[in-house]
Amino acid sequence: MNYGTLQDFAVKKRKQLHQTPETGFTEFITTYEIYQEIKDTDFQLHIGRDILVSDKRMGIPGEEKISQSRDRALAYGVPETFLRFVDDGHTGIVAVLDTQKPGSHTALRFDIDGLPINESEADSHIPESEGFRSLHSGEMHACGHDGHAAIGISVVKFINDHQEKLSGKFTIIFQPAEEGGRGARSVVEKGWLDDTDYFISGHLGIGDHPAGTISATSKDFLASTKFDVEFKGKSAHAGVEPNEGKNAILAASTAVLNLNAIPRHRDGSTRINTGVLKAGSGRNVIPDTAHMMMETRGATSELNDYMYHQAERIMSASAAMYDLQADIKFMGHAPAACCSEEFIDIVKAACKDNSDIDEIHDVLPLGASEDATYMLNRVIEKGGKATYMVFASPLQFGHHHPEFDIAEHSIRTFVSSACDIIKYLNGSG
Repeated sequence: MNYGTLQDFAVKKRKQLHQTPETGFTEFITTYEIYQEIKDTDFQLHIGRDILVSDKRMGIPGEEKISQSRDRALAYGVPETFLRFVDDGHTGIVAVLDTQKPGSHTALRFDIDGLPINESEADSHIPESEGFRSLHSGEMHACGHDGHAAIGISVVKFINDHQEKLSGKFTIIFQPAEEGGRGARSVVEKGWLDDTDYFISGHLGIGDHPAGTISATSKDFLASTKFDVEFKGKSAHAGVEPNEGKNAILAASTAVLNLNAIPRHRDGSTRINTGVLKAGSGRNVIPDTAHMMMETRGATSELNDYMYHQAERIMSASAAMYDLQADIKFMGHAPAACCSEEFIDIVKAACKDNSDIDEIHDVLPLGASEDATYMLNRVIEKGGKATYMVFASPLQFGHHHPEFDIAEHSIRTFVSSACDIIKYLNGSG
């Protein structure tokens, strides 16, 4: 089947979405753009608090960030009436279509958030040279989620236009706040996947393979915990009475050095990283606060828990050394998961005549964390089959880099592969 029109749409829409990246739970423009593209389909659309359990969200931005992003969306042209549905960080859409014909329930998930990164202005950077660089200072689609959202819209359009040849039920999830493992659990807890027979998600890029290479399944999901730490001490004059101060920088620095000395575990890979350390107010002031943003990872959920509990211990001990307090705030989490091996045969059979694909791997390593694992685990626990696919792209610069860009052929491959799999599982084959 020729998917050219859908593929062209996805490539074009991705460029548009690339210009308006929004970080997790502030995807007001993105949610509106998705809604505008699919509101006239036969899908039933669920928005805002209808798609997730509000208090299961993690790492919700502060009121100031949400308000600034909301104002930006208003200036962009998002109607106030629409913003009321997604206010207070309740972004994302779930689209559902039941053909009313017996068949399986197939769900697909597409993440939609960007990252807090300043996009490169180098002439060699294609979004810059072709005029679709981010318009939002300090925010960028540096992981391909703009492509994911555009592909998800294309999938909705495909199902809608071919529903007379399809059977069963379809649930398409446009998920907020994947970065930092903050959004998936709140969607899962709403129950969207509790009766799913087949679940599919995936990622553009990942690994050193040419566009046209895909994997039917993934492995090496790293469980991860994201957390912030606030060291609270006491300020004092650094010359007159340094003995009266309680130095938060010293406590935080002690913690950073010792965190990287946590023994690695015999049972598998572990990671820890301090990504942000901010502290102090002046050269002659004993700093009373220090703020750290951190994460742990492990090849299994148990290994990640080991790293997190060791980190907690070191934070508390570092604070005690300098007679101050360490407050730890939980910000996000992604468990480990395994894909259903049955999808290897499903993908190979469904995509055997796909001219966009040059090679299908049974499995490729992810080597990172993904909160789609909440969804994989829920579907498999309920008796369904679930997979997370990779749609390779040659990357001169890796994910989360200011010059990240994705090959358009990988977007086209994702579109055609998803549609082929849907036909195979739900109808015309």
